[in-house]
Amino acid sequence: MLLTIDVRNTNITLGIFDKENLAATFRITTKKQRTSDEYGLTICNLLEHRNVEPGKISAVIISSVVPDVMHSLMNGIIKYFHIQPIVVSAGVRTGIRIATENPKEVGADRIVDAVAAYHLAKGPVIVVDFGAATTFDLVGPKGTFEAAITAPGIETAARSLWAGAAMLPVIEIKKPKTVLAKDTVTSMQAGLLFGAIGQTEHIVKKLKEESGYKDATVIATGGLGNIIVEETECIDRYCPNLTLEGLRLIYNKNKK
Repeated sequence: MLLTIDVRNTNITLGIFDKENLAATFRITTKKQRTSDEYGLTICNLLEHRNVEPGKISAVIISSVVPDVMHSLMNGIIKYFHIQPIVVSAGVRTGIRIATENPKEVGADRIVDAVAAYHLAKGPVIVVDFGAATTFDLVGPKGTFEAAITAPGIETAARSLWAGAAMLPVIEIKKPKTVLAKDTVTSMQAGLLFGAIGQTEHIVKKLKEESGYKDATVIATGGLGNIIVEETECIDRYCPNLTLEGLRLIYNKNKK
């Protein structure tokens, strides 16, 4: 069985693949102060909770945008699973060519998402990831990563509102019943959600216009993506486990 690990700024998401089947997923908070034993024991306990014996894990692949956790996480995997993980970085075969001005600036998460989205679309694709940042990545018809746009994520924008304005409260991020808000909470919800929808639609439109890929498939992922997808026709498909699928595909390209 393959253990896939996606390390982001807020959470670490883990997926267990039995061949091509995603058998289970887990999520833990990203804490820089965890030791290798804490990582190893936490992952083993999560597996056993789903009746997966840690000894059945035969390979591990990791994508990370948080370098500070990698030493402990890697050592935890090696110590408790006796496996040297594959880490998505320069030199790892992905099947995607990076055509930006500085390929090293493209995060591993974006590359992994691009691999999975291109595999699903089998042609030009725009990947929208609603995470801490909302990212828009364009992959051309030959699997070339051509452009990357980064905007504040919905939760990031929300935190900036209630942190920067003393009179604004902490709110639940959800779609209000109407854009005709009549109180502070629903006015903030309307601004955040409908603003994100408008941003998404405009950026996707501009990407298609300027690239010439007017028939590009648009695939979304990320925690709040399901809310946005329900409110716009510009997104063709929502794949919450896109990154885990991308890690599986990259592992298959690099396994010995």
